[in-house]
Amino acid sequence: MASTRTWFETVAEAQRRAKRRLPKGVYQALVAGSEAGVTMNDNLGAFADLKVRPHVADLPTSRDLATTVMGQEISFPVLISPTGVQAVHPDGEVAVARAAAAAGTAMGLSAFASKPIEDVAAVNDKLLFQTYWLGSREEILARSLRAREAGAKGLIVTLDWVFDSRRDWGSPFIPERLDLKAMARYAPQVALRPGYLGRWIRSRSLPDLGVPNLVPLDATPPTFFGAYGQWMGTPPPTWQDLAWLRERWDGPFMIKGITRPDDARRAVDVGASAISVSNHGGNNLDSTPASIRCLPGVVDAVGDQVEVLLDGGIRRGSDVVKALALGARAVMIGRAYLWGLAAGGERGVTNVLEILRQGTSETLLGLGRSSVHELSPEDILVPAEFALDRKV
Repeated sequence: MASTRTWFETVAEAQRRAKRRLPKGVYQALVAGSEAGVTMNDNLGAFADLKVRPHVADLPTSRDLATTVMGQEISFPVLISPTGVQAVHPDGEVAVARAAAAAGTAMGLSAFASKPIEDVAAVNDKLLFQTYWLGSREEILARSLRAREAGAKGLIVTLDWVFDSRRDWGSPFIPERLDLKAMARYAPQVALRPGYLGRWIRSRSLPDLGVPNLVPLDATPPTFFGAYGQWMGTPPPTWQDLAWLRERWDGPFMIKGITRPDDARRAVDVGASAISVSNHGGNNLDSTPASIRCLPGVVDAVGDQVEVLLDGGIRRGSDVVKALALGARAVMIGRAYLWGLAAGGERGVTNVLEILRQGTSETLLGLGRSSVHELSPEDILVPAEFALDRKV
């Protein structure tokens, strides 16, 4: 279906629309990446290196895309990855949660989200709460328990971050709060994007740079950069710390950011029920390999002891299928749905999810598979030396 004013046919078109509709600094913050962007670009390029091997006859008349992740039944193997401060649209994470619920899938909500977890859980009960190792053990546990009380079904602990935010192309100005000085600095950019300004005027609000899920429900939320500073001052967790938190979280528990088989095995040892093979979308330590290159070795290391997900570089349904064929149970998306949110709010996120759903189904058809659970490495042509720690 060709793109129309209200529908885009690919995630790439969603990104183009987001670029046209967002102030330059806001768009650059979504693009992100670190240093030279080697990892960010490899996350995309690595999928292009993988080729599918289609059949031409005896193809299935229907395809089953449903699966289960962290105890949640989802209609197709794509989950919303947690991303912080979604101020690209007034409805932010609530719009994303509604779209995910309508699509029958789960949403990861960031501790750095701009909307309270209670508001998000009210519109999507397949909710997974994500936290960083930020603050004391007691503070980390308290925000996790608040999430569970609100309805979160699982906990995601994200570990792939070394506070490297330098970018060869320059980092955008992001204010700590929208005071008069910040608004004056952004005014020329916003003036060039009247549609963006109009959304906020109609919502009778301003972009909220606070992070309400890091503190008790009745406490004043810290600013993003205030919380970021506390995070930088928190000693990194040990495996003993993670085992301590896992013992106190009664439910599915994911460790996100793993790229090495030895770390995957340690995650199993501390009781993780799921791991996400991820390099933080290329926003962490540049020159880290693409997530999809790390996936087969991680899968080999842990087998079926834990659910393995893939996060990074997913832009089309064939990417989803490639990840599943190499051993992932499901994938998580970040930038793709943020482009959709910027391009069209809740409808734009729905659009992105439908693109991925249809693309997954179409690729299964070509491969002659009637279910996502039938996929295997035989369906993919993998170049020599593509996968780390494993010969596919």
